[in-house]
Parts: sequence; C-alpha cells; structure tokens
Amino acid sequence: MAYKITPQMYEKIKHFARFPQTGVSLRQMVMFGQNPSQGTLLKATQFLADELPIRIAHRVKELDNLPHNLSEMPSIVRVKNWYAQSFEELINFPKPELPQSIRERLFATSNPSNPSTTIMSTATKLGHGYYSHVDDIDWPPEVRYYNEKFTKLIEAIKRRHDPVVTTVGILEYKQHKKSTMIDTDIQSFLDRFYMSRIGIRILIGQHVALNRLPSRPDYVGIICTKTNIAKTVQEAVDNARFICEEYYGLFRAPEIQLYCPEELSFTYVPTHLNHMLFELLKNSLRALVELFGDDVDEYPTIKVIVAEGKEDITIKILDEGGGIPRSNIPLVWTYMYTTAEAQTLDPNFSQSDFKAPMAGFGYGLPLSRLYARYFGGDLKLISMEGFGTDVYLHLNRISNSDEPLH
Repeated sequence: MAYKITPQMYEKIKHFARFPQTGVSLRQMVMFGQNPSQGTLLKATQFLADELPIRIAHRVKELDNLPHNLSEMPSIVRVKNWYAQSFEELINFPKPELPQSIRERLFATSNPSNPSTTIMSTATKLGHGYYSHVDDIDWPPEVRYYNEKFTKLIEAIKRRHDPVVTTVGILEYKQHKKSTMIDTDIQSFLDRFYMSRIGIRILIGQHVALNRLPSRPDYVGIICTKTNIAKTVQEAVDNARFICEEYYGLFRAPEIQLYCPEELSFTYVPTHLNHMLFELLKNSLRALVELFGDDVDEYPTIKVIVAEGKEDITIKILDEGGGIPRSNIPLVWTYMYTTAEAQTLDPNFSQSDFKAPMAGFGYGLPLSRLYARYFGGDLKLISMEGFGTDVYLHLNRISNSDEPLH
C-alpha cells in the first residue's frame, strides 16, 4: 500500500525544515573516517540521525510549494511520499540504550522533534560531534548492534530513492505546459533538489561503506585519497566507446587520445569522476558519429587533456563534432534538453543517476555539473559552431569546500 503523509507527520516535517542544514567537506569526511572505532561510528550515526531528517524535510517542503501546480503531478506526489516515508522512519528510529559510562563519553545531542528541547546549532553539533574521534575503548555489543541497525535503515532509504532522478516529472510538466522549455524557477528548483540528493546519497554511501566495507588501501569509505586520474579517464573512455559501438552498431568507435601524467592523483570519489567523464565522452562520441555518419572509415580523434594546478585539476575534452549554435549554449544546462531523439521512459524505470542510454533523457550535462560543483569544482563548455566543442571539468584538489546546501 502506498505511503501517505498524515497531517501530524506534515507538522513535524515543517518543524524540521526550520533548522539549517550542515555542510560537510571531503577533507572532513576523510579525516573522520580513518580507522573509526565503533564509538566514532556511533557519533556519525547520531549526526546522520539528526541531519538527514532536516535535509529531507527541506525537500518535502519545497516539493509541496512548487509553482505551476507542479506539486499536484502524480510523479511529484510519489517522490514527496518517498521522502516523507524516509523522514518518518528516521525520526522514529529508536535511540541507543547504553550504559551511563558509555553515554558520558559521547556528546549529548538534542532532539529537533521536541520543540521544548534547546536546539544546539548544527555547526556546534558537527564541530564537537561527528568529526571528533572517541577513545578507542572496548565498546559494548549494543553499540555495534545499533550502528548495524541504523546502517540497514539508511541503505533501504537509499534504495527507495534510487529512481528519483527519472521520476521527478519533467516530461509530465512539459506535456502539461505544451512546451519543450523549462522555466527558470523550475530549473533552479531542480538544481537545488538534485544537489541536495547528491549530498544525502554521499552521506549515506560514506556511512554504509565505513560500517560495512573491509578497509581498502588508499580508501576512506567511498573516498579514494589517491584517485589516479589517468586510470579513471581510461576506464570512462573504454566504457563510453563500448556503449557507442553498441548503440550505433559500429565496428570501431571514434578514437580518444589521453594526455595526462601517469602518476597524477588526488582525493576524490572515483565513481563520481568516472560518471562525469563517461557522460561528457558519450556526448563527444555521439556528436562525431551523428555529424560524419556511421559508415566512415575514420573519425577525427577526441582529445582529453589533463592539467594540474595548485587549486584545481582540470580535464579538457575536445571534439570536432560540429559544435553547438551559440544561442543553444544556455539550453544544454537545462533538464530534459536533448538534441537526440527523445527516449521513452517506463513509469517504473528504477535506475539511478547515470544509467540512461547513449542519449535522449537530457540529464547528463546538468547533473554532471552538479556533481562537479558538489565538491567545489565546476563544468564549463565552449563551442565553435561548425567545428566542435571543448568541455572543461574543473576538480577542486584542496577538498576543503563545504557542500553547497540551499
């Protein structure tokens, strides 16, 4: 039976939405996550148990206040109910039952669901809680059990929200408005919504990895402290060329030449970098094949150039796929804008962010830019109509910028 928000639960959601969200940097996550004890993980659990309901409440409130009657569309209602159900599960998750001596070692947290409680500022809570280590004592089994139960809960929440990107009803909206364009207020909402979703999924993914995955060399949870750029680019190149050959029935996809110092590495989430590069390379490959056709002997080579600066590592992708008219440049950052034939989407399609086909959903570029910006980078595009397009992926190598939360 589908979940529905009760009036009482909606009041709690509105209450939580009044609290500010707390940004976390990549560097903080790495500092905290190195060899965490069960006590340190318990503090992380306490932080997430407080922070996730606040972030989710902000999204439910925004979903409820969309312009153009968008809030009433079935897909939006479905997503809102998913968020509300996750909110309810989080705030009803029982607190740990621990001996007094153990409780004294952990900072006291307040409960936002109780209006009479004095609320600590979330900044104070983070500064003195999540990222400060706890003495590595002999923690009782209750701590491990509690951490495991919470990890199972947030894993289930993450799975529930897998199809959110493809469920939020932009196709419905376009049909309703009888327009192929998205208003700027809807575009801004989608940027905020998807950026928040990225943050929630990273916090959950990192917590699950710290609790579940065996320790790997150079990894702290899902973060690799020595992400090798050349290897990551090459993996994305191989995947994009394979998809291109499959999609167009090519014997050999256009060549992609990489110029990158072999040992260049930095702290990042490798899966994110791979996803962004895959999307960008896919666009360049498609531009070439559709400009020159699928029966030519040889295509112009796509070049990938990596430069190392003090602040950024920049990856530049150059193609000779004909470029984009200057008037269309702003449109490539809008959701559901695509030059490819539109793909039909099953209502029950349940893949995550980057599992779309070769082209046709129009989420690739705007989502990739959000992923780049999430950790303080950016994505820029310069096109020469009649020749080709250069894309610049800037990656912040300092790792100390907080999440851009709105």
